[in-house]
Amino acid sequence: QVQLVESGGGSVQPGGSLRLSCAASGSIFRINVMGWYRQAPGKERELVAAITRRGNTNYADSVKGRFAISRDNAKNTVYLEMNSLKPEDTAVYYCNAQRWVGVTWATYWGQGTQVTVSS
Repeated sequence: QVQLVESGGGSVQPGGSLRLSCAASGSIFRINVMGWYRQAPGKERELVAAITRRGNTNYADSVKGRFAISRDNAKNTVYLEMNSLKPEDTAVYYCNAQRWVGVTWATYWGQGTQVTVSS
């Protein structure tokens, strides 16, 4: 099993910044992709950004140029730097990890951290 613990959420005014962190523990061997998803009230969970162990990244179009995902493999931690935040970025943000378990990929989720962008 893999445990994911998020931190760094909170409330910020439009145009502000926040940094999310997610630390992985447990059976972290063979974790490849780590990423961030978000879910706003009444909406489906959506990918925000993801990063492979080698550093290849993928972003949702809505956050390109504003958010940056990074990863410290030595600390088993993934970060999401969020700048120029907008009210529509308000959501619960979930950390995600995918680990190869021999025949398929296992997916793990954090408990979620609230991000609220409001004036």
